[in-house]
Amino acid sequence: MRNYLFLFIAILSEVAATSALKSSAGFTRLYPSLLVVLGYGISFYFLSLAIRVIPIGIAYALWAGIGIALITIVGAVVFNQHLNFPTIAGIGMILAGVITINLCSGGNFH
Repeated sequence: MRNYLFLFIAILSEVAATSALKSSAGFTRLYPSLLVVLGYGISFYFLSLAIRVIPIGIAYALWAGIGIALITIVGAVVFNQHLNFPTIAGIGMILAGVITINLCSGGNFH
């Protein structure tokens, strides 16, 4: 279960870094730029810890899929980006894929 905590930390730090990327204005603003570098560093570190036990394909699918869904929500809430039906449907399909991978992984979880 600890490995899923590592994966969760990796996902949240990646979402924070990606959110700060927009605010960094092409790395011209210091503090958002530092948050981008720190956030991605933390994300990859904890992802590397998680994949010691969680199969890399499963971990990456979770990391990417949940990250995409969360950053889409951040975009809508923080940056007032409009979510139309195709966007919501696409995110739903990504999450359905992540769920399918997890349910049909053949017991590869530890």
